[in-house]
Amino acid sequence: MIAKAPKRLTLALNHDSDDALLVRTAWLYHVAGLNQEETATRLGLHRSRVNRLLAEARERGLVSVTIHHESARDVATEQTIADAFGLDFCLSTPAIGFEPLDVTDAAAIRMQGLVARRAVGNAGANFLRGKLQNGPIKVGVSWGRTIEQVAQQLSGVRNAEAMFISLLGSLTRNSASNPFEVVQAFAARTGGEGHFLPVPFIADSESDRDVLLSQRSVADAMDLARSADLFLISTGELAETSFLRVHDMLSSAELQSIRAQGAVCDTLGRLFDAEGREIRHPLSSRTLAVEPEALRGRHVVLLAGGLEKVDAITGLLRAGLVKGLIVDGDTGLAICRELR
Repeated sequence: MIAKAPKRLTLALNHDSDDALLVRTAWLYHVAGLNQEETATRLGLHRSRVNRLLAEARERGLVSVTIHHESARDVATEQTIADAFGLDFCLSTPAIGFEPLDVTDAAAIRMQGLVARRAVGNAGANFLRGKLQNGPIKVGVSWGRTIEQVAQQLSGVRNAEAMFISLLGSLTRNSASNPFEVVQAFAARTGGEGHFLPVPFIADSESDRDVLLSQRSVADAMDLARSADLFLISTGELAETSFLRVHDMLSSAELQSIRAQGAVCDTLGRLFDAEGREIRHPLSSRTLAVEPEALRGRHVVLLAGGLEKVDAITGLLRAGLVKGLIVDGDTGLAICRELR
């Protein structure tokens, strides 16, 4: 006759003090790595009681969790920024370790900005790829070097029902960052449709702007842009290295005039100060773009990178137009330092 294997010897700790049982349960689960069923078996308890004891240990602060991984810092950065500005989400790429910029070192600014834009472009492409896998979608897109990087790095997804619509007029000279080229790049990468505003970004005068906006084709394109499901926008830092200045859309005198009024950033042809208040300037009355107010309360994602843009990003976030932020890790950490 074959003898039966003896049952596993288990503890019977119902007589133990509540605190002692609580600590032992938490230790076996969190430190020893047993699952709830194994912990219950080891202690001779019902699994439901183990579940209650673990919950109580967390509520009483007996258990603290420390995650030892570089990505944990990124998550903490994301949550700090999202909480501070009331965002639905913040996505931060891993920090590289760039130091705060010397504003007189143009080469350092260019190098760090390039690395940051590529990082944000990659993260933005991954974010957009997930959105494009869910069927029909209309995406309103801004312009600039960061949005350009998103289009360049978007791959591995096809969606013939996707529409990419420019939110603003185009440059008068060819550039990969031009709204027309950006929209066409998104369409080519995905097999979707590209729609652009058939007007320049900045009109010669306010009256010229009004004439252009009165054209049926322009009005229809603007209405289509306003109806987008998702908006991807960028922001400029209003410096000599900014997109507007580099492409001669602003003179040095105009830039100084804008900054003298307190403006720290621009988006879609509108200017904002450090507290998120819109700055009225003649430039804004000549730009052809979807008005930022039409985006308020919508699914608006700001993609921005580069330590030179810390003030621009925080200023625009305070304007309350943005629901999501995708930023490089070094700039995210710098924003957190500013918040402190």
